[in-house]
Amino acid sequence: MGLSQVRPLFAADEPARDRSIMTVLGPVPVADIGIVLPHEHVTTDFIGAEKFPQPRYKRDEAFATILPHFKSLKKRGVTTLIECTPNHIGRDVILLKRLSEASGVHVVTNTGYYGAVGNKFMPKHASDESAEQLAARWLKEWNDGIDGTEIKPGFIKLGVESGKLPPLHEKLVRAAAIVHKESGLTICIHTGNGEAALDELRILTDEGIAPEAFVWVHAQNDAGPVQIEVAKRGGWVSLDGYSLATRNPERYVNMLIALKEANCLNRVLISHDDGWAVEGDEAKSTGLKLFGNGNPEPYASISERLLPDLKLAGFTAQEINQHTRQNPAETFAIRVRTA
Repeated sequence: MGLSQVRPLFAADEPARDRSIMTVLGPVPVADIGIVLPHEHVTTDFIGAEKFPQPRYKRDEAFATILPHFKSLKKRGVTTLIECTPNHIGRDVILLKRLSEASGVHVVTNTGYYGAVGNKFMPKHASDESAEQLAARWLKEWNDGIDGTEIKPGFIKLGVESGKLPPLHEKLVRAAAIVHKESGLTICIHTGNGEAALDELRILTDEGIAPEAFVWVHAQNDAGPVQIEVAKRGGWVSLDGYSLATRNPERYVNMLIALKEANCLNRVLISHDDGWAVEGDEAKSTGLKLFGNGNPEPYASISERLLPDLKLAGFTAQEINQHTRQNPAETFAIRVRTA
């Protein structure tokens, strides 16, 4: 199907409660997605794009390792996990579907390319093709399914470095804008710092895309006025590296207090960035190791520490509900957002 033939599932003026998110098992009404972790991983492979056939682990073993943690998620009341591993860095939609079916947790996968880390995870054609050609590849996954399956992406995931975007990464953002206009998928961008986030907003505005379609991933790495600026302009500020072990958990409370005082809580997402990675760079690797951010148990620290800390800091039940339910629902509900 050509670009001109693709149409969004939902009109721009539909209220969020009447829309859906696209999961690996198909569309789910926003009213049913419940509590959401909006930036997590399941499996990743850091060896680099197009080096070895994927996956390099045994799916049955990966399934047995990860399923208990998905079941624990469900027991803690989390019903939706947004899985942010892009193509060419370990995306495995077959495993995601299997885990979702076995656990009852909604899982959302993505389309797009990851240009951070010196373009290590970019396929060779990304340098030569136009934004329109890249968009056509990603829209094919939206229309026809990923890797020969019927599984469709629920958002766009990109990765860029810090500072003003180089031409290749700007092309990725413009390709994502094309895909958003045709599919309604939200654009989530792994972003090095606030300068890059503002440059992404500039490019999306040039393409006629509203800031509400943009998620600044890893915004916790550039705390302060730029977070407020992006939020006040309508973009989503994703604080998605929460950890009890390797990061200062009080930082997140302080960032959220600052965003609250600026009346920006309606533009904030919180998550862990936990997951598993293939062990080592050997071509024959078959195992997975927990990587995340040093949390003692994946996907658990927000429920067990951050939310209680927010209550102690004076956050109301409604404000916590906004972080865990309302904001993610609004972020990933599919509709075309234009400036």
